[in-house]
Amino acid sequence: MTERTLPPEALDAWATVLRDHFALAPDDVPIALILDLARDVAHDVARPAAPFSAFVAGLVAGRAGGSADDIAAAVAAITGLARAHAKDAAGGTP
Repeated sequence: MTERTLPPEALDAWATVLRDHFALAPDDVPIALILDLARDVAHDVARPAAPFSAFVAGLVAGRAGGSADDIAAAVAAITGLARAHAKDAAGGTP
């Protein structure tokens, strides 16, 4: 592990720092959902698309109101777009 690699147990600590600094509730930062989004986009589109897509999901969810449902809907939409992108890139086959 390098000094730039975040061990799994440190993720919760970093999330706490962010939540505390920005006055966010634990439900405002759905770590597993965000990580799943990043995994799916990295696999179906490209690795560099993962952080960008997570940012877009946050932006879209915030503009929609920022609720847990808004976050889930934005993530679902982007995951669906990534899957469609992969299918299109493969010539219509998954």
